[in-house]
Amino acid sequence: MSVSEPHLERVPPEHHHDHRDVTGGWMRPAVFGVTDGLVSNTALIAGVAGGGASAHVAILTGLAGLAAGAFSMATGEYTSVASQTELTRAEIEVEKAEIARVPKAEQAELAAIYRSRGVDEATAHEVARQLSVDPETVWRVHAREELGVDPDDLPSPWVAAGSSFVAFGLGAVVPLLPYLFGARTLLLSVVFGGIALFAAGALVSRFTNRTVLYSGTRQLVLGGLATGVTYLIGQAVGGGV
Repeated sequence: MSVSEPHLERVPPEHHHDHRDVTGGWMRPAVFGVTDGLVSNTALIAGVAGGGASAHVAILTGLAGLAAGAFSMATGEYTSVASQTELTRAEIEVEKAEIARVPKAEQAELAAIYRSRGVDEATAHEVARQLSVDPETVWRVHAREELGVDPDDLPSPWVAAGSSFVAFGLGAVVPLLPYLFGARTLLLSVVFGGIALFAAGALVSRFTNRTVLYSGTRQLVLGGLATGVTYLIGQAVGGGV
């Protein structure tokens, strides 16, 4: 009596969790923008206050720092992301040309990549052959495997610029608020800036798996050092002018 092979059912994959978007192009400039706005404007206001400037001058300095910094951040992010995206697209065009010129060599290269990852030779060649059948599929596979990028999810320079502009402005306005509401000394500005720095660091911990205390304290210490040094420079320069 023969024993039949067990029936193999195609089991759909289970979905246990969701991944956060790590390639969308907005999180890094947003986090960097709000942190930079907090540190730079708190330090800037502290510097002019340390030099003996009036509340009016501190407000004017803070507003100028907010505007200049936000536009600078947005310009820098746009140029950086746009240049990187243009470079990536240029390399993808090179890869497309090579696939069209020497398709068999590129197929062998793809198979070699899979072999280096532990796939046996026969399976690697078969996978590479099947993926190479569709011209619109194969160049995308090569882009992911060779260049390490997803050609269908490249970061947008406009998203990066916009998020950094808004984030910098939000961070930079915090140390200005006490002055805008009538404060005449630096103390409240520094307190507001310190609280916001800790909160920004704590927010980052949600994306990095660091503890709230670690990330918040790290951001507060770094921002505090920048503010303290700038204040001392303002005192030294203001006293000598």
